[in-house]
Amino acid sequence: MDWVLLAPISAFIAILFSIYLYSYVYGKSSGTAKMQEISGAIKEGARTFLKREYKTLAVFVIIMALILTVTLGVGLGMGLEIGLVYIFGAVCSAIAGFLGMEVALIANGRTANAAREGLNKAFPIAFRGGAVMGLSVVGLALLGVSIVYFSTGRPDLVLGFSFGASALALFAKAGGGIYTKTADIGADLVGKVEMDLPEDDPRNPAVIADNVGDNVGDVAGMGADLFDSYVASIMAVMILGASTSLQQSADSSFGDPSAYISLPLIFAGLGIIASIIGVFLVRVGKHGNPGKALNWGTYSTCAILIALTFLITYYLDFPLGIWGALAVGLIAGVIIGITTDYYTSIDRMPAKRTAESSKTGAAINIITGFSYGLISIFPPLLGIALASAIAYFICELTVGAGFGVYGVGMSAVGMLSIVGMIVAGDAYGPIVDNSKGIAEQAGMEEEVIDIADRLDAAGNTAKAITKGFAIGAAGLTVLALLAAYQEIIQTRMNGAQISFDLMNPFVLTGAFIGIAMPALFSAMLMLGVGKNAFRMIEEIRRQFREIPGLKEGKEGVKPDYTKCVDIAAKGALKELLPPSVLIIVVTLAVGFVGQWVASQIGPPYEFGGIQALGGYLGGSIFSGLIFALLMSNSGGLWDNAKKYIEAGHFGGKGSDAHKAAIVGDTVGDPFKDTAGPSLNTMITVMSLVASVFAPLIVAFALLLT
Repeated sequence: MDWVLLAPISAFIAILFSIYLYSYVYGKSSGTAKMQEISGAIKEGARTFLKREYKTLAVFVIIMALILTVTLGVGLGMGLEIGLVYIFGAVCSAIAGFLGMEVALIANGRTANAAREGLNKAFPIAFRGGAVMGLSVVGLALLGVSIVYFSTGRPDLVLGFSFGASALALFAKAGGGIYTKTADIGADLVGKVEMDLPEDDPRNPAVIADNVGDNVGDVAGMGADLFDSYVASIMAVMILGASTSLQQSADSSFGDPSAYISLPLIFAGLGIIASIIGVFLVRVGKHGNPGKALNWGTYSTCAILIALTFLITYYLDFPLGIWGALAVGLIAGVIIGITTDYYTSIDRMPAKRTAESSKTGAAINIITGFSYGLISIFPPLLGIALASAIAYFICELTVGAGFGVYGVGMSAVGMLSIVGMIVAGDAYGPIVDNSKGIAEQAGMEEEVIDIADRLDAAGNTAKAITKGFAIGAAGLTVLALLAAYQEIIQTRMNGAQISFDLMNPFVLTGAFIGIAMPALFSAMLMLGVGKNAFRMIEEIRRQFREIPGLKEGKEGVKPDYTKCVDIAAKGALKELLPPSVLIIVVTLAVGFVGQWVASQIGPPYEFGGIQALGGYLGGSIFSGLIFALLMSNSGGLWDNAKKYIEAGHFGGKGSDAHKAAIVGDTVGDPFKDTAGPSLNTMITVMSLVASVFAPLIVAFALLLT
């Protein structure tokens, strides 16, 4: 179908538009010499870390590409392309993260400088800087998928591309999260609690490392994360669309059944167009509300996408049930964003009550925030459940038998089609956070800092909504990936039916192992943050103790920022590898070891390892979503409860309530910025590992039987 060319064309337009926005941001004044000095230090630290991280990850990517080439490409005759597309996916994901971080490093100082002229001058610089990241992610992702599919015609190779993107995203999100929270915890516990310094005070040795962390974690890391989910959702639907049984049951009035493979590409292309229009629509007045402007951009993008996809569906005579599934996913994404906003926003009851509880100390603050985090799990999971069920039955009943799971995958595509706008809002957050820090460290007027504060408050909520959206999208995506795994297995076994019945002891065992993996992964990441933060805290205390006049702020006395940046970087690179590699190793072990055990038992459990891996994926999906939502939402809630007190409530800055809220926020830091957002990447990677190695597991099973 000629319409499938919309995918690479819209992807190319997105890249061109991101270049235009980059030039807009770059053309603004970078501010005073002091602003440029601070911004330059942040830039140097972020670039140094990302360079170190990518060097480390390059070794892993090359080793994994060789394994894929030998085992699947040569051993199973899938061709040498599998290793190449894996590298291509990792490279595209890395480039998207790098480009987004580069513009964030340029936009932060320019946003701070523009705040001197008013909120309406600063906001567009920050938002358009974030939009460069958003459009780079979707442009490179969809262009990469299009290149792989158009050049090979094989959805299974798109799976290899997706695996490359996901593996890099897992490392980038975990590493960036450990870095940013190492610095943040050290800066808060010593600077704020022990030394009673304001946030982003230039006397704090960890302040530059903290600002660097915002970029490597929330920009480069989150960009790679959503790149991964976006590609995985498209790929899963393409594999389901290639299903022989689905194509045989396709409605004859639809024409060529192979068009079901191309359909997610067309809708993704329309999503890019809607996101570009949405970026143009985001405006804020001199006394406007940045949060409302960001929300308006998201809602208008959703409305435009629903209209565009309906028109194309009608024009091309697609079954309307598929459009309905896409619309359901998109609406579910908005609802998840709204509920996340309620449980994390500084203006809502949960944050205010958590702030009030801080008057009795840190313990009650933590209990209250954790409890609201638990409550916040229910609405998004209900939304995911209803979206998947409605999408399933819409397609099963209106399109044809066998199309239900395809509908679930299409609902994930719908939710992720507006990733360009979602990432723009997310990247806006660390840009305005950095700009506030630069304004304070440069000694700007109180009015400028107040404007930066207003921008930052909207950024915190935008980041929380993005995390909720990303987790919800990952939930629908991995359900489609589980179906894709089953489809690949059955295709390799010549149509044999493989089910994941919980009464099967292999499935049940795999499910219990899968349930435990998100908890183990989260613990390893947060222990990594704790160990690295310990080193950071000791260094900050040493500098205050040994550098005369540092705490008093004597003229000419500066802390050693570089030492703290180095501690955060080295520790993050050391701690990111074990949990990330463990996830891949355990996933493969469940499949291969389980299959060896099953072969010793024999019928009717001769394919027990394959079934155990299906149970393992199911268990990890459900457990992973619970942990991810709990940690992301409770962490965001603790953060905004602290900010509510800092706004002058319950004693304001420096009060006992404020110090208690800082402790709660510090507990929440690795929740919301390290473990929580890494979990949706983790469950996606596990699902992709299972699907990529499924042909090898089947070959192993057939060899043993």
